[in-house]
This record gives sequence, C-alpha cells and structure tokens, in this order.
Amino acid sequence: MELLKNYIDGNWVESKSTANFGVENPATGQIMYKVPAGCREDVNFASEKAKQAFPAWRNTPATQRIQYLFKMKQVLEANADEIATLCTHESGKTFAESKAEIVRAVENIEVACGIPVLMQSEFSEDIAVGIDEYMIRQPLGLGACITPFNFPVMIAFWFMPYALASGNTYIVKPSEKVPKTMAKIFEFFEALNLPKGVLNMVHGGKETVDAILEHPYIDAISFVGSTAVAKHVYQYGTAHGKRVQAQGGAKNPIIIMPDANMETAVKIVADSAFGCAGQRCLAASIVITVGSAKEAFVSKMVEAAKLKTTGNGLSKTTEMGPVITSESKTRIESFIQKGVDEGCSLLLDGRNAQVEGLEKGHFIKPTILSDIKPESETFSTEIFGPVLSIMHADNLDEAIGIVNRGRYGNAACIFTQSGSAARKFRHEAIAGNIGVNIGIAAPMAFFPFSGWKESFFGDLHGQSRHAVEFYTQTKVVIERWHDEWSRKF
Repeated sequence: MELLKNYIDGNWVESKSTANFGVENPATGQIMYKVPAGCREDVNFASEKAKQAFPAWRNTPATQRIQYLFKMKQVLEANADEIATLCTHESGKTFAESKAEIVRAVENIEVACGIPVLMQSEFSEDIAVGIDEYMIRQPLGLGACITPFNFPVMIAFWFMPYALASGNTYIVKPSEKVPKTMAKIFEFFEALNLPKGVLNMVHGGKETVDAILEHPYIDAISFVGSTAVAKHVYQYGTAHGKRVQAQGGAKNPIIIMPDANMETAVKIVADSAFGCAGQRCLAASIVITVGSAKEAFVSKMVEAAKLKTTGNGLSKTTEMGPVITSESKTRIESFIQKGVDEGCSLLLDGRNAQVEGLEKGHFIKPTILSDIKPESETFSTEIFGPVLSIMHADNLDEAIGIVNRGRYGNAACIFTQSGSAARKFRHEAIAGNIGVNIGIAAPMAFFPFSGWKESFFGDLHGQSRHAVEFYTQTKVVIERWHDEWSRKF
C-alpha cells in the first residue's frame, strides 16, 4: 500500500517516522493509502531548507515572485477535475463542492498576485527640516500552516499565497485524514519551478504539529480546526515567540424573520446546514424563528431536508456525502441522542442511514432538532455534522440575545425584507462574518475571514490584507541627508 512522502527542498523524501496512519475513503470505509505519523526530524529538515532558501527568495523582486503565483493559478485550474475527484475520495464531499473550494483557492492566489500594491506603505516628507520618515513592509522569514480535513484544498490558500508573495518561505502541514489531495497539488506545483526550499510539505499528526509550534526557525503559524486545538496552537505557539492566527469552531445561528421569503430561506438554509455533510465552519447550526416565522418555516425545512439525496460524492445525483470517519459518525449520533435526552423534539432523525452498496460508509442523513434550550449542551456544542437545531424567539431583540449568548462568533445570518431589521442585526450581532439573506457568510478572497470569540485566537485573520500584514513586519525609517555640495559652495 502506498505510503505518502514529504516534499522538502524541491524533492519527495520519505518521512523519518516509523509510524503511519491509514487514510479512509469515508464513503466506503476502505483504507486507500497510508500517511506518515510525522516526527520532529521531518520538521527540522523542512525548516532548515526553508531557512536556507529565505534570503534569496526575500531578495527576489515582488514582481518576479508573483510570476510563480500566476503559474500556480493556471496549474490548479488546468487540473481542477483530477484534484476535485481526489478531494471527494478523501473528504466525502460532493464533486461540485470539491470543485467549488478549488475556485476559492484560485481567488486567493489572484488576490495575492496584487502584492506589489498590497505591500506598499507610507511616506511623510519633511517631518522636520530636511528629514523624511517612511514605513516599509518586509517578510518575517518562515511561515507554516496546519490545515483541517474539511477543506483539503482551499484553506491552505487562505495563507500560503500571501506568505510566498510577501517573500517568505513556507511549510504546509495537511490533515492526516486527507493528505493526498495536497500531495497531488504539490506534484502539479513541480511545474512551477519554484526555487528549492521555498515551498515545502510535511505530513503527520500531533508530534508534527508540536514540532512546528516549537521550532525556532518558524516565525508565523496559521491554523484552522476545532476550538480546543486552536487554543493549544495559539497558546503553545505564542509561548515560543511566534505569530499565530488560529481559527476555531463555530455554532452559526440564522434568524428567520416573519417577513422573510420562506421558499428562498428554506432552500438556502438547507444547503448551508447539510452541504459538506455539515462539516464546514460556516454551516448553519441553529435557526431562530421569530414570531409567526415558526409556523411558516419549520415544516418546509423538514420537507426540504428529507429530499436531500445522501450517497457517494462522485455520484451526480448525490447532494450530501458521508462524514469523515466512523468516529465522527459515532460522535455526531451521540450528540443527537444528547439532544433528545435534554428534551429536544427530534423532527427528523438521520441516524442509522443506509446507502445501497456503501454499507460501510460513514453516512448520516439530515437531522433536525427543535425546542432547543439556551442552557443546554445541544445549544453550546459544535456538532460538526448534518444536524440543524431550531429555536424560537418572540422578537428580534430576543433572537439577537440568543445569537450573542453563544460561545462562538464565526458567522451569524438573518433572513428578512426589512432594511432596519437587517441593520440592527448587523450592528448588534457578535460575530465576525455577517450574512443578510445569505446562508453561508463566506468572505471573498479580498476580505479577511473574520471569526470572533472562541472561533478565533489572534489579531489578524486569513485572506487579503490581513494575511499580508500577518506575514510581514513593518520597519520605520527616519532619514536625513546632508547636502555637502551646498555647504561647500
């Protein structure tokens, strides 16, 4: 069985680790290949080579650095179908969902290609007689990202293109659950002819992550994953003197006002809650119906969820694939039972799902719980699966209060035809990404991905100018030149 390799200093190299993990196809339960468990020696080797490559890469003009990114965009677009197929095999999402995340990755490359403008800074002439002051941005050195299983392609590109364009060298650590998608991308990237050591990849689990957090050569770390691990990455990384941006979990609420277009709202919320089997950090998790919206929305939502076709993501008729592992399936189903035990009404039960010919797959069908209590574990826990919880509020103020009571602050949305209600919600909701008549409040690449509260640890987010600022440091120069010729004459 194939054992994946690391990519370091322009070469495919075997890991020094003697342990490995099996990588499952979540639709079939079959082991497809193995990935190294990783070790400190791998991180040491990659960091050393990236450090050696930094001076020359930093001194390469920005206009030349972005030529590699232009090629990177072309490579992803030319091989999108092959990458998407592999992504679906590993993650279980539908082929269309895999293609969509490649599009978002390309968007970030396109924005990063604007680095000659994005790195421009400020100049003040004559702050005193004959003295000028200005600020310039310079790369930090070596950056790294630690990415999750749910978006094997996209999330690395929230960070990596900006780091490279800014003059940093880089290490990507893909999730050990979906490692081959990024490995395949790196195979395609060999056509870029990047200088050796500029872009590297190491596989592994916790030991690899901790080695990245500790390594003295690594200056900045980007992470996306659960809140518990995000806290660990942020605390441990900053304790070792690194810049860290760590995106955590979410419990994204959606308010449905009585004046909302119910047909549209139901369709959009169903796609948000059950797309990618609910395994995305912007998936709708809680719906809060306001006033008479409850009667108009809930029954339609249940019917829409029943119509979702669950199966292998490579099938053209599939609308929702499996969850990532059998352990995830067990955990999600236990949370559904927890909701029932807490007194929730189970309007739609997706447990014990069977897909013909895929009996060993990790399938859960759309599930809807109602009558959620704000003090319950069901309300506060990120389930990260195709489970939608429904609550009710008498008015908008009460609904916003429920939104703001949650521990997470990744995204929050409202469906309404009232501009004043939308403005009040946008102003008062405590979340970093706000949607108005939008089910997935995902920022375009030219805006930062803004999580708040326990959904994010750090100061600067991924994407756009935030990513450029994160991977650069400012230098202020105060400068005076004596005019020796004028003094002499």
